[in-house]
Amino acid sequence: MQQIKNIRLLIAASSILGISLLHYLTPLHLPMLHDVFQRLYYLPIILSGLWFGLRGGLTASLVVSIMYVPHILFQWGIHPSLELEKYLEILLYNVVGGVTGLLSQREETRREELERTAKGLEESYRKLHEQADLLIKTEEQLRRSERLSALGELSATLAHEIRNPLGSIKGTTEILKDSFAPGEKKYEFLEILLKEADRLNRVVENFLGLASPVRVEQNRCDIMLELRELVAFTTAEALSMEVKVRLEPAEIPPIKGDTEKLRQVFLNLLMNALQATGTGGEVVISAVGPLHTSENQPVIELSFADNGQGIDQEMLERIFQPFFTTKKGGTGLGLAITQKIVESHGGTIRVTSTKGKGTTFTVILPA
Repeated sequence: MQQIKNIRLLIAASSILGISLLHYLTPLHLPMLHDVFQRLYYLPIILSGLWFGLRGGLTASLVVSIMYVPHILFQWGIHPSLELEKYLEILLYNVVGGVTGLLSQREETRREELERTAKGLEESYRKLHEQADLLIKTEEQLRRSERLSALGELSATLAHEIRNPLGSIKGTTEILKDSFAPGEKKYEFLEILLKEADRLNRVVENFLGLASPVRVEQNRCDIMLELRELVAFTTAEALSMEVKVRLEPAEIPPIKGDTEKLRQVFLNLLMNALQATGTGGEVVISAVGPLHTSENQPVIELSFADNGQGIDQEMLERIFQPFFTTKKGGTGLGLAITQKIVESHGGTIRVTSTKGKGTTFTVILPA
């Protein structure tokens, strides 16, 4: 910007100097040329007014006047009538310089005001966009809360109506099983019945866990210690699946949270990653932080990444909905409960996936 200003200043000064030299070096017996040179002075005056405002226009007209007056006195002084005309021309130079500069300055001021208004509108639009996003998120949370509230009322009744007969079925089955020897057909059928009863009981427990409020104890939680113990705990499972689990080392400060419930979150995400990864695949667990959000809040990010087949975009949008599952025999409550526990800690969980390359779950917790 300064370079452009310097170039314009050089053009205006050179123009004034060049026109003045033409005046002084042109013989007086060529008055038509002097008239032309006299009018040429308006060009640098108008340009200076347009480029530099009122001060620039007046400065250029004053410089022109100073450069032109000696020419009038010493060369045209022998013609008094022409001399008066030249002085009137000098007056017109200053009028034109002042008017042009004033108009240009007003236009520049208006342009700056419009730019400030545009920036203000842009900032207002950005804030409105953020508020709209916040309202959408809040509305979604309210809808989820309403659904969970209705689910809680339903679950209280279902728990009683299902668990009591389920307990009777399980007890009766165990008594009947003692009447048969292992290997008999009926013994095998009763074993299946017990397994299915246990599975149904787990579904009811998960259902109750999703519907009921999560009580979070604020204790000191060493994230990296929990992740190391979790990897050690699942080593045998990973070996049986021929999947490599790698925990990337990191210096993460302890956070406040419910250790047991966070361990449940980490275990669920790791087991999902193991099941999604094929033979010879790898699951990578990483942690970074503390980072800072757009609201300047410190957070810790934990990632569970697998290199499995990935998830379709359509399914990805429903991945945290209750009873939605992509696993055979799954209840579809694990990720919904995981999300609820994370949110009860004031955090968020998100998922990204590329078909054929893998899936990454990222847990963000306040540091």
